[in-house]
Amino acid sequence: MSFKIPYGKQFISDDDTKAVIEALHSDFLTQGPRIAEFEKNFAAYIGCKYAVAVSNGTAALHLPLLAIDLKQGDNVITTPITFAASANAARYCGANVYFVDIDPDTYVMSVEALKILLEKHPKGFFKAVVPVDFTGFPVDLEKIRKLADEYGLFILEDACHSPGGYFTDSKGKKQMCGNGNYANAAAFSFHPVKHIASGEGGMITTNDETLYKKILKLRTHGITKENLQYDFPDPSQQGAWYYEMQDLGYNYRITDIQAALGNSQLKRADSGIARRQEIAKKYREAFKGAPIKIQKENKDAFNAYHLFVVEVENRKGLYEFLIQNGIFAQIHYVPVHLMPYYKQFGWKPGDFPNSEKYYKHCISLPMYPTLSNEEQNYVIEKVLKFVND
Repeated sequence: MSFKIPYGKQFISDDDTKAVIEALHSDFLTQGPRIAEFEKNFAAYIGCKYAVAVSNGTAALHLPLLAIDLKQGDNVITTPITFAASANAARYCGANVYFVDIDPDTYVMSVEALKILLEKHPKGFFKAVVPVDFTGFPVDLEKIRKLADEYGLFILEDACHSPGGYFTDSKGKKQMCGNGNYANAAAFSFHPVKHIASGEGGMITTNDETLYKKILKLRTHGITKENLQYDFPDPSQQGAWYYEMQDLGYNYRITDIQAALGNSQLKRADSGIARRQEIAKKYREAFKGAPIKIQKENKDAFNAYHLFVVEVENRKGLYEFLIQNGIFAQIHYVPVHLMPYYKQFGWKPGDFPNSEKYYKHCISLPMYPTLSNEEQNYVIEKVLKFVND
């Protein structure tokens, strides 16, 4: 039997299709009631006060930084092992991007490395930090919050990989990724290979009402009908149509069609997470004793498993062998600091040894809820054949 197995894949159910068709037949295709419904339901799922649906995960990273008036000359910290958008969002505001290395076992931002970087600069030098819940493994935001309070940092959690993930804080409380109890805001993505798919789309979550209202305005060109200034002559002649552009915002709106799909997918988010856990457990058990390094488990962290990453000695060889056998693994990610765009700012090979070593060996194996047991067994068989030969 021949296989064609991708590293990630969306699943569109009959209920999803029905929800989209209903949206298409409604009075609203763009800005309609399904968006507010999706925001309300997602906030309840994550456990935060406010949620703002946007056009994609990159917009979800950009708007919170824009909302805190990040500007040219400001400095932001993130990790090299992430998609470029985690860093690009700061550059869109004109800010400088600094990187800190990953923990070599969990692959997320090293809190120790972050502390060292902060200690090398005066308080106030850095304005924000963007830790990434890479693969779905939750960053310990309680520890980062302590540093943020000491150094005056805004925390934007990049939770694009981790809806449904959580960590347990020092008080024994479960902290869902994006719930806003430690981070000021969080960004999620609804790209097709993510846990919740809406074609394209994203969500910003926060518990800060002031930040929430500013993000709402910036999502729609900076236009509002609230707190009007009536700079145009004769405000008494203005009717219900009147609006003002008070800031330079963006068209980062999601559509009612996308919200309908996202809301339908959200209803089965827990079952998707449960299946990802089963797949991860099976991989871990199958690779015991093999020359394969697997991302560390942590009793205080619940990995949402957007990705299942392993490290092997001959990564390129395994990648090509899997493709030859119909398994389309992927590499996440080329270190951002070594991208040509970021190298112009002085970043170079050797700056972040853990990240660079990880990149030389990492490969993401198929991980998605509809991956069948037969397909996974085939993947395991081929990986073990290659690394043991």
